[in-house]
Order: sequence, then C-alpha cells, then structure tokens
Amino acid sequence: MNSLVFFSFSVTLLVSLVLSARYPYQQVLQHSRIRGRQHGPNVCAVQKLIGTNRQYYANCKQWYQRKICGKSTVISYECCPGYERVPGEKGCPAALPLSNIYETLGIVGAATTQLYSDRANLRPEIEGPGSFTIFAPSNEAWAALPAEILDALVSNVNIELLNALRYHMVNRRLLTDELKHGVTFPSMYQNLDIHVHHYPNGIVTVNCARLIKADHHATNGVVHVIDKVITAVTNDINQVVETEESLETLRTAVAASGLNTLLESENKQYTLLAPTNEAFEKIPPETLNRILGDPEALKDLLHHHILNNAQCSEAIIAGSSMETLEGTSIEVGCSGDDLTLNGKPIISQKDILATNGVVHFIDELLIPDAAKTLSELGKDSDVSKVIDLFQQAGLGSHLAVNERVTVIAAHNNAFKDGTPTVNRDLTNLLQNHIIKETLSSKYLYHGQALETVGGKKLRVFVYRNALCIENSCIDAHDKKGRYGTLFIVDKLLTPPTGNVMDVLKADNRFSMLVAAIQSAGLTETLNREGSFSVFAPTDEAFRALPRGDLNKLLGNANDLSNLLKYHIGDEILVSGAVSQLVRLKSLQGEKLEASSKNATMHVNKVPVAEADIMATNGVIHAITTFLHPPAKTQERDEMSDSGLGVVKKAPVYSKISQISARLAPAYSKLMSRVKQ
Repeated sequence: MNSLVFFSFSVTLLVSLVLSARYPYQQVLQHSRIRGRQHGPNVCAVQKLIGTNRQYYANCKQWYQRKICGKSTVISYECCPGYERVPGEKGCPAALPLSNIYETLGIVGAATTQLYSDRANLRPEIEGPGSFTIFAPSNEAWAALPAEILDALVSNVNIELLNALRYHMVNRRLLTDELKHGVTFPSMYQNLDIHVHHYPNGIVTVNCARLIKADHHATNGVVHVIDKVITAVTNDINQVVETEESLETLRTAVAASGLNTLLESENKQYTLLAPTNEAFEKIPPETLNRILGDPEALKDLLHHHILNNAQCSEAIIAGSSMETLEGTSIEVGCSGDDLTLNGKPIISQKDILATNGVVHFIDELLIPDAAKTLSELGKDSDVSKVIDLFQQAGLGSHLAVNERVTVIAAHNNAFKDGTPTVNRDLTNLLQNHIIKETLSSKYLYHGQALETVGGKKLRVFVYRNALCIENSCIDAHDKKGRYGTLFIVDKLLTPPTGNVMDVLKADNRFSMLVAAIQSAGLTETLNREGSFSVFAPTDEAFRALPRGDLNKLLGNANDLSNLLKYHIGDEILVSGAVSQLVRLKSLQGEKLEASSKNATMHVNKVPVAEADIMATNGVIHAITTFLHPPAKTQERDEMSDSGLGVVKKAPVYSKISQISARLAPAYSKLMSRVKQ
C-alpha cells in the first residue's frame, strides 16, 4: 500500500512540475530533471545517440522509446544547466560561479568560439560591461565547416571572422522563455535578423541550428551553445527559388500558378519542399503536362509542397504529421541523419533558411490526390487490380479524363483468389461500379439511390458500423481526385436483377422453397416493394426433413407460413454490416441473430452458405438447414407435436439424408401438394 501511495505521489509530482513549466524547452528540461533526481540534486537525464556526440534532454515519449530518429540511445546523467559537481557530494549541488561571457564560453564547451573571439578582437567586448546573448557554435560545429570556408574566416585576423561572430550575438539578455516560435531578433552584425523557432517537443533552433546547451548565465549576458555555425539570412523563399539553378522547373510552375506573392510574404512562416529539376523529370511527360496545363491541379500540386509552418530538420526527432497548404498532411520524419517524407528519404538538401521560412530540396515530386486522375489515384494503391480491370474492359476513359464520376473500387484483397477474366458480363458489371456524379461517402444516406453509367440504380445502406452500397461496404477513406472520387469497398458489388421471388425462381437451389412460399401464401409479400432479408433454405435443407415430418409441416398452412416468416427479416442486412452480433426482427415476430465468424456470416449460429444475393426489394442469404424460432415456455409441449417442431430435428436428419435415398418420394409429394 505504501509503495502504491509513493508511486501515486511521484506521478502527481511529475505532472505538476512539468505542467508548471510554461514553454516546451522548460517542460522537457524539467522532465529530465525529474528523471535524474534519484542521482542527486540538479541532475538531468540525457539521451545520447549511440555512436555520435549528439544528446537530447529526455521527454516522455523518447524516454520510453529510447530512440532518436530511429536510432538507439543510452541514458546518462549530467549536471543540469548552471550547476556543477562537488567532490564527495551527491549530484550537482553547486551553482556555477558567474563569469563574463568570454570565460563562460570555455566552461560550457565552446572553447573554439572563445579562441576565435580572441583572434577577432571580440574578447574585450564580451569580457566588459554590457548585456549580451551569444549563440555560440560548439567545437564540433566549427570543425564541421568546409575547410575552404573555415580557412577564409580564420587564416587572417580580419573583419570576416568578427562579422561572423557578431552575427551570433544579440545586444540584450535572452533566455529560452523569450525564444518563442517564429520570433526574430536583430543581431549585432548590421542588425540582420536571427530567426528563432521553438517547437512543441522542446527543441529550440536559431537559424535552424539546435540549442544543445541553453541558458548559461554570465555576469554580462547569456550563453547558448548551438550545433552549427549560422550565417546571415537575406532572401525570402521566392528569392531562393529564383536564384537556384536546380529549381528551374519549379520556378516556371510557381510563376504559372501566381504563387510568387505567397512565397514573398513576410506575414507567415512556411516550409517549402522544393522539387528539383530531377524530381520533375521522373514524372511521365503526359502526367506532368496535364498538371502544368490545369491551373487548379497545378495549384494543388504546389500547395501540397508547402507546410503551414517553418520546420527545421534539427527539430525532427521522430515522425509527425504536418498539414500542407493544400489541406492534406505529410508525415515528416527522420531516419538517422536523413529527413524523410512519408517514410522516404527524398530530401537532398536541408535547411536553406529564408526570411519567411525554410526550404528543403527534394528529388521526388509529391503529387497530391487532388491533382490526380482516378486512374492515377488507383494505379499505385490498394485498388490497383480493379483499376487494371477497368482499363482492360475499355472503361479507362471514365477514369482518365475530366468526367465527374465516383468509382466503386474493390480492394485488392477481394481478388486474393485471382482476378476474373474480362468478358462482356464483367464489363457490364464494372459499368455499374461507375456512378454518374462526384460523391463523398460522408454525405451518403440510407435509402439513397445512385445512378450508374450502366443504367442501374444502386442503393445505399447505413448501418451502425458499416456503410454499404448494395452488398459492398466501404473499406477505407475516400480518395478524391481532380474530377472524381474512389470509394474503396470490400468486394465487387452485385446489382439486383429482380425482386426476391424473381431471384429465387431463377436459382434452381431454391425450387422447393419457392413451392413452399406459394403454398404458404407468401408470394405476394415477397413480390411487393419492401426491405427483406431472406435466409433461404436450399433444397438440401428440405431434403434433410423426414417424409412424415415434412408432410405434417405441409399439412398445416399456418405453421408453414410462420416457419417461413421466421426466415424473413424486416430489413435489408448485408454480410458486410455484420462485424458484431446484429439482431433483426423477423416477419414472424421473433428476433433473428446474425453474427460473423471466420469471415462467414451466421444466422442463429447457422453458417450462411452464400451471402448477399441481391434483389430489388431485399437480399437473400442461402442456408442449408432450417431455422427455428425460440419456443415460449407454455408452448413447448405443443410445439414438439406441431409441424414447426420438425425443424428442430433438421441437423440430426441431415446426416441421415446424406446416406439414404428412401426420402426421395417426399420431394415429389411436396411439389404435387403445392400444386393442388
């Protein structure tokens, strides 16, 4: 009990302390502090990426996953910012002594920045009075610079190195609580702006360089250590596109779409996923020319490459879904050092910073569904097999031009036993999978009639856990293309060919049932308009009844009618709607129970031999044994002697009927009796 109380207290403390931190960086730092408190005061848990010198304060998600960008991490414990160890004492009990910025650079692991400050004659300023913030590149950041750039900066004590360092400085004290997302601060080099982004996962970047050690106080300011040497930013996103040779095709597309104004705007921050010339060249010419010649499709294409905020690569430590201007989302993630889009490492150059956002060069074009024809939508998707059947059947023109249609497309799983041969019947069937208007499944309603190019009217059925068109049920979210929509369904649908009686008469498996229906006076019921689910006993079910019992049943028209009515539900229930137990009222008054087991529909626990034989006024499900209504207590004795009671024995007799032909006269007697 005590351990439970302690655990509850710990969780409450963790939540309250983390929530008390106002900004994401402070929250993740507080989380790391709580994780490290068992090692002493002011100890923070740090995740280190194995095989590198990169480390991160541990937020809750990464703590449990122990991964950064898919790579494993180890947990170490270090002094939290501003504290140091004391020999012989646990944790980090001592606050770091305050020194000026120059001395602090050496203390926090930015010795190279300290050295270059001395060389560039910046030392007197950052040792003297004032209030400064310096974003100091780590030693590794300086070493990562290309040799020619580093040599040009430091080979002579010249103004270039001083200017570079002063661009890393702000003439005021800035702690992380002021480093808010999207803000800019004038640097001490010609007042050129430094661009700050503060992300929900606690990562803070300055010109897309990550703060790796933040908020180190000095007597004359603050030191933040960053993982890159930053350079001044003067171009907006549009100017980046205009000046880059590898973006020539994109430049043409932007001009044609009139998107220049948005990419020049300073009112909002964006991320442009900029397709290179190579990316455009990978697209089939006919597809590319169609999109470039269609202003609406071109707009959707370009907007799909623009994220609604500035996203630096250093802020991505796991996958997250980000919204584009086009309105859909892209999964932006990382795999090691690679930034990924929808799981693919297609970003060839990262973090080209602009005054109004960030540009990443990509070597594959991201074509949104909204810019695709239905044929293009389906070709590389889970409905590729049926799209190929439409093409083979000569119906591809409905899917490839500006015809506003909705295509009911069966999932590839529907063809796991092989695709059907394309012939006249299949072509006619596929025509009735093309609806003459563009629809959205969320606006379909129960009883709605959909007209197909094949001339049929298809019905919509809305169930608690399913949305179906005839016997096909929606299996995934719609895919909306430039002109049309794909409804992804679980199987090819079957349009109705007549009413229930028409369908039963046309199928020789139900000859005895048809005769029994006529004998019971139910023909008119099943001929009229309605919504019936008929669990139809086949001739095999009749053969399972002994001759005497069958005669007793046929001899009582009322019992025969009640029995058959119990096999007829008063609503249309297709198999795709039966994902859990469904009860429907029969015409006899008692409930039928439909369920699903091993992908097979059952009624009253009896397996359905063939489901979803569609009729204009209902659906037929073939069963090979009779159903029997539950007997009421006071009627059980009478029931056992009545004609209705024989159906209870059907499962027993079915085995007998398989090994004996002596019951054959019962069938002819049934037929002759019905004709009388």
